[in-house]
Amino acid sequence: MHDNGNGGEERAASPEPTSDVEQPAFLALERELTVLLRRARASQGEMAREVHPDLEPSAYGLLVRLEECGRQRATELAAYIGVGKATMSRQLRALEELGLVGREPDPADGRAWLVTLTEEGRRRVSRVREARRARYAGRLADWDPTEVDELARLLHRLNGGSDK
Repeated sequence: MHDNGNGGEERAASPEPTSDVEQPAFLALERELTVLLRRARASQGEMAREVHPDLEPSAYGLLVRLEECGRQRATELAAYIGVGKATMSRQLRALEELGLVGREPDPADGRAWLVTLTEEGRRRVSRVREARRARYAGRLADWDPTEVDELARLLHRLNGGSDK
């Protein structure tokens, strides 16, 4: 800010945005996604503790993936989550010790194992996910259902899914 000579301050003119990413829409998008992601991380920790007090927040996503897609190889889970084999092995070992997942031989390859939710794991994850969906429903109760559909569609597209 500068003194304008009349005892007041004058703001320096902001330069025009030089690229698309500096446009107000992208600045607003960045701000809102930052808030959303921060809340999602905190929520993931809460949901993990609801599944089991000793569950690491990062392992919660593995349980959700197994609930949605069924049994999978550890290498598939590692690729989906974006972690290495050692990290995946450590997380799966911890989940097994908590009684949330089990392993069974892969019928397509006797050397490989499939990871699956135990009945207890399925029950706990389902309960937590139902409670989360109820919170979403409450928070979006005043939205038109087509707006909720559109939000889901756009988030799917942003997450790299195909656009319908």
